[in-house]
Amino acid sequence: MDEAVPFRDRTDAGEQLADALAPLALESPILLALPRGGVPVAAPIARRLGAPLDVLLVRKIGMPGNPEVALGAVVDGQPPQWVVNEWLMAHARLPEDWFDAEMRRQLDELKRRRQRYCGDRPAPSLAGRDVIVVDDGIATGATVRAGLKALAATGLRKLLLSVPVGPAEVIDELSRAVDELVCLARPERFVGVGLHYRDFSQTDDEEVIRLLGQYGAQATGAGGG
Repeated sequence: MDEAVPFRDRTDAGEQLADALAPLALESPILLALPRGGVPVAAPIARRLGAPLDVLLVRKIGMPGNPEVALGAVVDGQPPQWVVNEWLMAHARLPEDWFDAEMRRQLDELKRRRQRYCGDRPAPSLAGRDVIVVDDGIATGATVRAGLKALAATGLRKLLLSVPVGPAEVIDELSRAVDELVCLARPERFVGVGLHYRDFSQTDDEEVIRLLGQYGAQATGAGGG
């Protein structure tokens, strides 16, 4: 395969990651994929490890009037977790009760998205488990960074990040937020995730729902922790 394009598609990337993860001595592993593109990457790993697959849903809390500036993020879970940029919060001069109201709004959106992808299946308990976070690639790492920080507070046993590709500098930074990081390609000159795939066509909701139905906790018979 062309070294400049190491992955045929997301399934191939997931199979290569599964090869790297299979030798690890993981206890009661569970995969959390960032939708939508992370789910087809995680599916071959779930199959290889015999581990349940769920989604990691993250909603950014943007600055009023400048939503691209992240004050924090809320992360789906049992219970939900949130992370906050304390410096920004101290200097933002937010209207009274604004942050609490925005948090409730984003929690409602997380519930809507979980219902869409998982039906009535609740977010799994992560306590005591080896949690593998999966995406189809990392650019800035902002979303996964928020997710990792929130997951660290859930009582899990070990936190792993598994991605096919990401910029070397960002991957090095994220490695300090996890117990173990598996990344197959770490280019020094990084342009975009999609350039490392021959087929990087969009993953739709129906594909996410199908794969979660096939590899979710109920389908694998795995318990919630």
